[in-house]
Amino acid sequence: MSYIDDLCERRKNLLPIKNQIENSYEEIYRCFKNGNKLLICGNGGSSADSSHIMGELVKSFKKDRRIDMDMELKLKKEIEKLNSKNPKFNIEEMYEGFIKNLERGVSCVDLTAFTALNTAYMNDKCFEYVYANAVMNIGVEEDVLLCITTSGNSKNVFNAAVLAKSKSMKVIAMTGGDGGNIKDVADISIRVPFNETYLIQEEHIAIYHAICLDIENNLF
Repeated sequence: MSYIDDLCERRKNLLPIKNQIENSYEEIYRCFKNGNKLLICGNGGSSADSSHIMGELVKSFKKDRRIDMDMELKLKKEIEKLNSKNPKFNIEEMYEGFIKNLERGVSCVDLTAFTALNTAYMNDKCFEYVYANAVMNIGVEEDVLLCITTSGNSKNVFNAAVLAKSKSMKVIAMTGGDGGNIKDVADISIRVPFNETYLIQEEHIAIYHAICLDIENNLF
């Protein structure tokens, strides 16, 4: 049983949108499998969710994600090269430190985390296009943009989605209620069946946890 199956078994209210959740997982999985990246944006609590998702994907969640042999060999060569320049470095200690502590992850970018960039842009330009500007300069074709907006009407998130589509990126929207304006742009729209913000956010957390767990389980 997948984590998404388990989630919908425990939360029957999500059964009507199970297909959208599964399709979102498949799109994000394909993106990572093909060497592309996931970009995420949102405001307020949804900004915190963006950071939360990145945290689950760029390091281990439940599963051990020890680095692979190829990376181990590259590290060993680099440490030996360093030691040849200066013998004071303890090769074994450095090597063991990297091997013990590094974890494999995927390319995931929380667009809300760039405080200097975002505040500079909003100060010089405006709030409505802050994420669109980041997507334009960071996103590439076949990347995925995950837009989190409980109303579906956040202007800066909506504009980021439009920009992403212009770059042939896939857009997934996590919303509530009727999905708002962004549902008309998104390739996949996960519409939680609530209208209250806090209730929508509670379901969003459960949904992206299940997606992240299934990605980890199948990629690593």
